[in-house]
Amino acid sequence: MKNVTLTVLTVLVLAPVGLAADWGTISGQVVLKGDVPNRVLLHAKGAPVKDGEVCAAVDAYNDDLVVDKETKGIANVFLYIYKAPKDIHPDAAKPAPKVIFDQKNCKFIPHVLVVQAGQTVEVLNSDAIAHNTHTYPLRNQAMNILVAPNTKEGSGVDIATATREIVPHQVKCDLHPWMVAHWLVLDHPYAVATDATGNFKMENLPVGDHELRIWHERVGYLDRKYKVSVKAGDNSPLEIEADVSLFDEK
Repeated sequence: MKNVTLTVLTVLVLAPVGLAADWGTISGQVVLKGDVPNRVLLHAKGAPVKDGEVCAAVDAYNDDLVVDKETKGIANVFLYIYKAPKDIHPDAAKPAPKVIFDQKNCKFIPHVLVVQAGQTVEVLNSDAIAHNTHTYPLRNQAMNILVAPNTKEGSGVDIATATREIVPHQVKCDLHPWMVAHWLVLDHPYAVATDATGNFKMENLPVGDHELRIWHERVGYLDRKYKVSVKAGDNSPLEIEADVSLFDEK
């Protein structure tokens, strides 16, 4: 009986260590294939627009296509697994209760936001003028809220998310109609958005084969079934190309 007891204890101790090898991290860059287009100027500094003392304090550009000229990396691209995997890493199973969404110089920050269903989005306003945040989800309750000037973190307006969405959805300010952002609400942690140089990192995926959806606001789906095979630990960086013709405005 002593030998049996020792054997059982050994299994119980070693099993959690073995689990650590069952997770992998993928990273990479989404890059533009072709010439980098110039940013579209919405209005110049000092332009006679509504609330111009704030909204035209700096040049305002359209953020629907932001490409780094040096690396050709495309910003604000969502990469995500559509349906929650069977296994979710314990470090990611309980997300932070809130994520922050701000407004500065009549611009939403960040332009794209990943939210896990059940999280609250706390809407701030770093401007000295009022804004409204108008959401257009398909499954969650749509909200249209006024956010007072100079609203700091801890005093923001909370927007709850209850369930995952089918696709990223728009967020607008009706007072300043050029202000547009997108939120992606999912019921698992395996979703990211590319940074200013098109880079991304998705941590602690279950080892095995997965399909990513790759989505950009100008195009919609760049790929609905991008296949990736995840090995334990850090995987080789991915380079995902998107032809410039995809971004032509129809």
